[in-house]
Amino acid sequence: MAMRTTSKISAIKPFLSAMAAVVVMALLIALDHSLITTDSYIVAGLWVILLAAILVMIVQIAHTEKVFAKQFAQLAAQKERLANEIKYRLWAEKTSSESKAKLQIVDENFPVMLAYFSTEQQCQYHNRAFRQWFGLRSEQVENRFLKEFFNQSLFFDIGVAIERVLSGETVQNQYVQQLANQSACLVTGHFMPHFDSAGRVIGFYMLYTPRLMKKGEILPQNMGDQVAAWQKQLQGTKDTQISGKNTDQQVAWVSVDFSKRIIQAIEQNEFHLYCQSIVAARSDQEVPICYEVLIRMAEEESNLIPPGAFLPFVEKYNLMPRLDKWVAEKIIHYIAKQKQGSRVSFGINLARSTLNDPLFADHIRQLLNAVKIEPGKLCFEIETADAMDNLQNTAQFVKKLRQSGCLISLCSFNHDRSSFDLLKHIRADFLKIDGSLICNILRDAEDLKKVENISKFAHALKIGTIGELVETQDIRERLAKIGIDYIQGFLVGCPFPIEEIQ
Repeated sequence: MAMRTTSKISAIKPFLSAMAAVVVMALLIALDHSLITTDSYIVAGLWVILLAAILVMIVQIAHTEKVFAKQFAQLAAQKERLANEIKYRLWAEKTSSESKAKLQIVDENFPVMLAYFSTEQQCQYHNRAFRQWFGLRSEQVENRFLKEFFNQSLFFDIGVAIERVLSGETVQNQYVQQLANQSACLVTGHFMPHFDSAGRVIGFYMLYTPRLMKKGEILPQNMGDQVAAWQKQLQGTKDTQISGKNTDQQVAWVSVDFSKRIIQAIEQNEFHLYCQSIVAARSDQEVPICYEVLIRMAEEESNLIPPGAFLPFVEKYNLMPRLDKWVAEKIIHYIAKQKQGSRVSFGINLARSTLNDPLFADHIRQLLNAVKIEPGKLCFEIETADAMDNLQNTAQFVKKLRQSGCLISLCSFNHDRSSFDLLKHIRADFLKIDGSLICNILRDAEDLKKVENISKFAHALKIGTIGELVETQDIRERLAKIGIDYIQGFLVGCPFPIEEIQ
């Protein structure tokens, strides 16, 4: 009952001043037309009450208009936000549809066998090549456990690799498979763990790259003895012997000592250098020609392995300083062979472990002194996160390189306090802005503002800026408009062998 009374009072409260004004006005009119003599102080009091009621009404009206304007602004903002959400949702649906079509093309035509398994070894993804290689239909693989479609001997052999990958290691194996037509195939298998944000293994990828072996081809070093030993161990198992019989699944797995393989590749120049162009953001601006140096590893038959397949092994065995030194030596000697007056320069990526190598910078200085090239043609690229993780060593490392005359670029530079604070300790010549920001500047005003702020901050310190992952002309034009100096990405050009530089 009390609540209902309070509710009624709240409902009529805004109208009390108006009601009081009407009543007082009526009394004044009545007194003015009546024959009854009224004391002047009573009339004056009524006029005071009337004026007070009118003032209260004016205040209420002003307050109501203010509240209405605020609510109207909120409604307009919600309407705009809803319109943007609808627009972005339509864009996301379109992009998702296009991506799905592209992924389907990759799934159908990707020549490498690829599958993903949970920690329980249940298949959650597999491409067409994976199914065809094992002669299985999709329903025989999808959500099935590995042991259900691998023969017993093969499953037993890869079990060791699976145990290692589930413990967080990246594993590579090779095996020779004799096909039904009596030809032999050398298959390289990669087992790569999938970590969640907490660093726990939640699954693993299996990636197989097959290569037909030529008649009379010698197996990779030490593989023949291991195959023989393996055959002896499994003597009598019909479907696993390489005996020349017409069996479809005759295999021999051989583990590879990848640390020795990497060292051998460095010593025998089995790595290949690739380049990707870095050009001015403004198409009408002429700047020195610059390339970022990329690396590929050679395999048999002149095939090239992408860095994602071998760099995890290089890092695991702490061979990155040696590989980075090899790349730097090759680039320095390449520059030394160029014609006098050549304006070509190179950006060389450095690994986190290389930043802790006190001899690397001294080695570069000795090389530069020996070949007499312009040090400014070398720009060493350091990941911002790597520099933050070991700030003291990185600062000393950068100082030594700069004393030799080399340039420094901080890569994956983001719009956060720690990235900006890094410039208090490390003097950089270029900031390569994180590609995740660059990709979104046309559809995310916040990311665009971040890139603009980085550009203004860098230019205030007289530091050049580079936008990476530029894939459309619209993004290039926007970057040029906000003052980004250089761009890199597939719009400019794909990676190509260093020998093709004109």
